[in-house]
Amino acid sequence: MHFVIKLFPEITIKSSPVRKRLIRQLRDNLRRLLKPIDARIEVQRDWEKLEVSAPEGGEELAEAIATVLASTPGIAKFSRVDNYPLTTLDDIRDLAMASWQERLAGKTFCVRVRRGGTHEFSSMDVERHVGAGLFMAGNTAGVKMRDPDVVVPIEIRGEHVFLVQDTRPGLGGFPLGSQDSVLSLISGGFDSTVASYLTMKRGLLTHFCFFNLGGRAHELGVKEVAHYLWDRYGASHRVLFVTVPFEGVVGEILEKVDNSHMGVVLKRMMIRAANRVAASMQAGAIVTGESVAQVSSQTLANLRVIDEVSDMLTLRPLAVMDKGAIIDIARLIGTEQFAARMPEYCGVISVKPKTRAKRERVVREEENFDFAILEQAISSRRTETIDNLLTEELTAGEGVEIFATPQPGAVILDIRHPAEIEDKALETGGTEVRAVPFFELERVFPTLDTGRNYMLYCDRGIMSRLHGEALLDKGFTNISVYRPASGKS
Repeated sequence: MHFVIKLFPEITIKSSPVRKRLIRQLRDNLRRLLKPIDARIEVQRDWEKLEVSAPEGGEELAEAIATVLASTPGIAKFSRVDNYPLTTLDDIRDLAMASWQERLAGKTFCVRVRRGGTHEFSSMDVERHVGAGLFMAGNTAGVKMRDPDVVVPIEIRGEHVFLVQDTRPGLGGFPLGSQDSVLSLISGGFDSTVASYLTMKRGLLTHFCFFNLGGRAHELGVKEVAHYLWDRYGASHRVLFVTVPFEGVVGEILEKVDNSHMGVVLKRMMIRAANRVAASMQAGAIVTGESVAQVSSQTLANLRVIDEVSDMLTLRPLAVMDKGAIIDIARLIGTEQFAARMPEYCGVISVKPKTRAKRERVVREEENFDFAILEQAISSRRTETIDNLLTEELTAGEGVEIFATPQPGAVILDIRHPAEIEDKALETGGTEVRAVPFFELERVFPTLDTGRNYMLYCDRGIMSRLHGEALLDKGFTNISVYRPASGKS
């Protein structure tokens, strides 16, 4: 099994040393991501592409590899190819016919050959010979050299022939870790999750910072979406999730700051804290999901006042994007469902917020603020590695039962993200399985038949336990966790 990876075009125009460094970083990232799938997978690089070689393992293995390639920054596109020894032109024609004849039915086509090495024939010779064979088969709409319905790509390198079976787009961008690290302020909504994704796609090692304004449900929801982003697009690197308890800061603002300026002051407090956290992590910038004029605190005048409290660069990837475009990206990357159902908590809502706050007035409002409370919030922050992020939530309770096999008469609720279910369906040997994504579980579960028992399933067994505990707390007793012995730890 063989895949050929084409680099993001901006990588190919870099100077020789930078290009080599970026390609090496992408190779290393892929090796880390593919090793858990099968330790025998090999990743090799050259000047213009990377190649992934794997043992034959059927479509499941091929799809697992393709899922990783489609979600790894730095890849423009990738193709699954079949590798054959080079023999004769007739053999190349026969291989192409076996692979492409059915797919060309009723369509115009042309053959494109790329060749490297010394051979007795030219690339055009191969194109003519293979094209004639496919045309003579009689089921195509004919050869068309310009804008055909289908291009049949063949690559010959040395003593090998590569037939492309399938080509898919990649994310583009730069390999994760090839740029500096940043600290992304994440609230779990559309904006902050998309902003985090865009910095990851650009190769920035993106850590997460969450300001807890008082809601445990909100914190758990943000952890879930942050873990999803990392697991889907950034799992080649270990990153950190920082929780800063901001309830006291909110209380102080409510008591000491004029109503119209509360939003701007809260943002200034967050940026102050983020500046300190980022500096302690040696991050190069702070990332926010702010878009100019989307809300009152995000006018240029207010952003200027907010930014002055930090000496660190603030990146705003969404600065000039409209909400519809942001939601489109959220839908594309799989975070729309998280954001749309994210529990929210905010105790600082101005009735008539200032859209053009004056620095002098904001400074006056902050003179009454007890900055010892902000210092306490910063010093009380909790830092966790994101791969172990959700396990911390299991320290209390743990009353939900866990079974390694489906229980008689039970229904298994697959609570994974729809993208995960699509990547790999759950096989249970006949037990009924229903797909109820975790962000729908709280709404759907009360509508289910109370006379049935339900087992929650997720890949790692962590989210199923968390949501099982939450359902037990709500009084549901017909709940357990399905954790097969072969599942991930």
